[in-house]
Amino acid sequence: MSALPVMRGDSGGPGPKMRVRLAGFAETLRGAGFAIGQAEVQDAALLLASPLAERPELFRDGLKALFCSRHSDLARFDELFQAFWRGRGAKRATRLSAQGLAARSPRRFEAGPGGDRRTSLPETTVVDAPEGAAAGGRGRKGGASTHEGLSAKDLRRLDSEKDRAEILAAAERLARRMRARLTRRERIRLRGRRLDLRSTIRHSIAHGGEPIELKFRRRRSKPLRLVVLLDASGSMEPYTAFFTRFLHAVSLSFRESEAFLFHTRIAHVSSALRERDPARALDRLALMAQGVGGGTKIGESLAAFNRWHARRVIHSRTCVMILSDGYDTGAPELLEAAMKALRRRCRRIVWLNPLLGRDGYEPSARGMQAALPFLDLFAPAHNLDSLAALEPYLARI
Repeated sequence: MSALPVMRGDSGGPGPKMRVRLAGFAETLRGAGFAIGQAEVQDAALLLASPLAERPELFRDGLKALFCSRHSDLARFDELFQAFWRGRGAKRATRLSAQGLAARSPRRFEAGPGGDRRTSLPETTVVDAPEGAAAGGRGRKGGASTHEGLSAKDLRRLDSEKDRAEILAAAERLARRMRARLTRRERIRLRGRRLDLRSTIRHSIAHGGEPIELKFRRRRSKPLRLVVLLDASGSMEPYTAFFTRFLHAVSLSFRESEAFLFHTRIAHVSSALRERDPARALDRLALMAQGVGGGTKIGESLAAFNRWHARRVIHSRTCVMILSDGYDTGAPELLEAAMKALRRRCRRIVWLNPLLGRDGYEPSARGMQAALPFLDLFAPAHNLDSLAALEPYLARI
């Protein structure tokens, strides 16, 4: 293997072009399903500046140790590395990359009000394979391809009752799986009982490979709380049944969760959704949320939420998730003021808009324009895959 073209700057480190290429490689891996954060990219830049970068085999192995967090990643890394850095096996690598791509890319938001930076997802958000599917895109025989087709299909295009029943059941499974994965997440600590070998090895690069700094893992002391506000107006009717079923599963699976419906007013519906029987839960929901299917006053509803509920349901690790198409019949100034007040209270605000999954859609509605500056994430929610793509983002909160 010939040497890599490590272009160096005036200080002897990697030049700006090489750093841009490294960032491009990280984005390529993210698009193929690799879970790569900013810390891994920074460590890879240190590796690029080290003598290891002059030996291609060691450079590749170092990047593999940094970027591969699952067994399925190891099986695909070498071909993606060869395709990106040497242009070999590009068609095969493209197929591998496509297997990891499961969601439309959400919008970035670089800065919030006052110029403070907000967390954003990379341009390509990825999720793990569906339940019952093996790593690398090889699923069980019988039904796997059907499930994958349904999970990527726009909810408003589900024609048959069978498809609608299957997607509603899949929404419940998704909520339970997200809960299981999020509760298993652990944070890196300087002390603990469980050694984090991967993080220890990554930090040892700065010390010539000597594991001087031991890193440990410990469970988060305060669980993530989800507060979901669902728009139940007439314009959201094609998606309401699916989101309601998803909310029902979230309420049963997440101990730390609260649910609200809003249209011309807001209703706290968590108690109804905690009914084990979905039919009974929907009956109670219908009684509690009178006026479903009418107009939308998002600003007034959020203002009422801030006034009567926010203090009780929001703590320091709360993600407020708004499911709405952004069509507001009220004054945009009222929505802007409500979003600003909500921004001061919670950890993250995520707005999921099913219209964002349509080609050519732009958030030009006045209500949506008023809300955008206060969002940490603006993402599509038009199918099952777009909801599944939220799990890696929620895990980092």
